[in-house]
Amino acid sequence: METPKADKRTRLGEFEEIVLLAILRLGDNAYGVPVRRLIETETNRRASFGALYTTFDRLEKKGYISSRQGGATTDRGGRSKRYLTVEGAGLEALRSSQYARANMLSGLQPELA
Repeated sequence: METPKADKRTRLGEFEEIVLLAILRLGDNAYGVPVRRLIETETNRRASFGALYTTFDRLEKKGYISSRQGGATTDRGGRSKRYLTVEGAGLEALRSSQYARANMLSGLQPELA
């Protein structure tokens, strides 16, 4: 297997990585509210909708995710949901990030790794 390489354009920030992982875990139900809820539950970290949607936009611009608009619903005041999908480039960026993290952890004592 080829070693994943990251450069400045493909390197993920911590929050970007968490958002990509949340989208993957949620699958077809990945949109703002459940992504935020999952991040807050699993990381014990607050995530504002502003930070979340800014990150969605940045990841989409990089080609790591795509989005589509769902239908408007009355329970959302006529607003539609923005459904998210991780694309191949996003998966590669995650692999590269996980590879780098595993390499860094491998040099630590077992109780820290």
